[in-house]
Amino acid sequence: MKKNIFQKEAKKAFLIELNELKAFYASKDFNVGDLCKEILSCKGKVFLTGVGKSGHIANKISATFSSTGTSSFFIHPAEALHGDMGMIEKNDCIIVLSKSGESKEIIDLIPAIKAKKISLFSITENENSSIAKESKVHVKVKVSKEACPNDLAPTASTTVMLALGDSIAVSLLKAKGFSSKDFARSHPGGKLGKKLTLKVTDLMIPIKSAAVVNDKALIKDVIVRISEKKQGFALIQDGKKKIVGIFSDGDLRRQLQKNIDINNVQVSKVMTKKFKSIESEKLVVDAAKFMKKNKVYYLAVNKKNKIQGFITMHEILEANVL
Repeated sequence: MKKNIFQKEAKKAFLIELNELKAFYASKDFNVGDLCKEILSCKGKVFLTGVGKSGHIANKISATFSSTGTSSFFIHPAEALHGDMGMIEKNDCIIVLSKSGESKEIIDLIPAIKAKKISLFSITENENSSIAKESKVHVKVKVSKEACPNDLAPTASTTVMLALGDSIAVSLLKAKGFSSKDFARSHPGGKLGKKLTLKVTDLMIPIKSAAVVNDKALIKDVIVRISEKKQGFALIQDGKKKIVGIFSDGDLRRQLQKNIDINNVQVSKVMTKKFKSIESEKLVVDAAKFMKKNKVYYLAVNKKNKIQGFITMHEILEANVL
């Protein structure tokens, strides 16, 4: 076997698919306006179906639709013929993906689709195929060459179908005004969901758990309090219990370099008065960006201009948000 044969052949296949994507983009066949209008006006659910590789692509496009604001389900044509057609109702529509447009399982399904008066749309390589002729809207996806060296296995054609499905999903997303908040509601789990939904207040450590000391306290006493809480800083409050400053490990190091007498100097003389804080309703990812920008590892958390607690980079990393 020649050296680097895998890399060479992989790049060759990749380039073929890339060129087919570009060719379809530039062709008159890239025309999804009517299909998007029909899907947008559909009052029910959008079903997708297909057999073999086209079925896998249809399944993925359906998942993309659902996550971007278009309620969608994949239905296998064989299962539909044996009972799953009951899932589809009159106000629904169905999009068929088929390379040839002659998939027997889907052709056998068409009479049932017509009987229930369900709108049928299709994406095939042949506008004169049996499936295309029965469709209310048809989009032609034909490639000049598959990435498969035998020009048999659907490769470039399924890649174009997949990209087309994504482009339709994004067009519908824009038309519906689907926002990042809407996206968050459909992706509540995992890192992505947390990025879009987790707020500072969800990770905030309440002020009662912080190292809080009076501004008249001596630095040595503040150090003891910080050590007890193991947080690396203390919140400093005045006689009215208002947080007026922060004293951190960094502040301590800077004062020790000045040979300050920690046994006789009050913390109010050396604390950081203009400390960084963030609103409790801000997203945790915004807090992390704010920390990075200001080169700090913790923030006081305020609500209605009152310090409620604090959040540190440690909590953010533990929450697996970044």
